[in-house]
Amino acid sequence: MTPTAVLVTTLWLTLIIGARYLLIAGGVWWLTWGRARGVGRRLNRERPSRKLIAHEIKFSLLSTPIYAFPAAIALEAWKAGGTLIYVDPGAYPLWWLPVSFMLLLVVQDTHYYWTHRLLHDRRIFKWAHAAHHRARDPSPFASFAFDPAEAVATAWLLPLLTFLIPLNLWMLAVMLAFMTATAVMNHCGWEMWPERWVRGRVGSQLITATHHSRHHTHMKTNFGLYFRLWDRWCGTDAMPEEKAVGSRQ
Repeated sequence: MTPTAVLVTTLWLTLIIGARYLLIAGGVWWLTWGRARGVGRRLNRERPSRKLIAHEIKFSLLSTPIYAFPAAIALEAWKAGGTLIYVDPGAYPLWWLPVSFMLLLVVQDTHYYWTHRLLHDRRIFKWAHAAHHRARDPSPFASFAFDPAEAVATAWLLPLLTFLIPLNLWMLAVMLAFMTATAVMNHCGWEMWPERWVRGRVGSQLITATHHSRHHTHMKTNFGLYFRLWDRWCGTDAMPEEKAVGSRQ
């Protein structure tokens, strides 16, 4: 692993991460705000402005090299045999693929919950998290609109885990696509899942657009990433009343 190799891989990953973000966010934008009738149930009071979208895209693309750099270190270390990443699914029992996927979700969710709460501390919010809260009503492009400090605080976790836990390369690719898709959907200003499912046995355990939308309007609740468990344990979980959601359509 050389500095030149890390730099080149960082540049390639920056392009890949940026393209993935624009493709998924742009697709969800078209499904919701870009059609005469969006898919799902509208949550935002106002349609995101072009100025807001430009701000969100700007900070998202500024974050991409910050995420790409530790990922490049992990990839170059893997090429040199220095990580626990593996390619052949048969190298470990097949049950480890879904178990490791869920383990990553739980670890990332825990890290994000506590980091997110810290970022809302009024002493650091203005320079560490304010870019993400530019508006009460975000767009799909807000999903990765982070201040550099927030990107640095969250970018290292998954690359670090490749040195500690055996992780399949293709499972990681699926995980990253899943992470992007859920982040975009939860910020799109529309609830794309049926209301009955969102408030049902399974949906009520997960972070959805309905749940995360309340974080952007109130900011003192709903800090989780995938699951509502930490919010419930720590007394920061809140859901809009059903009639309140309906009034914002």
